[in-house]
Amino acid sequence: MVGATATATEMQNNFGKYLNLVLEGQQVIVTKNGREVGRFIPKDDAVSYLTDSLTGILKGDFNLDEEKTERLREKYEITD
Repeated sequence: MVGATATATEMQNNFGKYLNLVLEGQQVIVTKNGREVGRFIPKDDAVSYLTDSLTGILKGDFNLDEEKTERLREKYEITD
């Protein structure tokens, strides 16, 4: 769950605030010059994503292009 968006400068100047959001289970999108450059996410989210991806790859039923497309649709609430 995305909890906030912060510029790189805001992140640097208010790290404790954003750390607390992550500790509460939220993600923080980090931007620079108006573009997303990264995310500050809870450890369990990162491990879950990597585990799910690796499991799908090993089973042969993971399609990276389809997964990326679906995640972008969810992120930007795109409907066909």
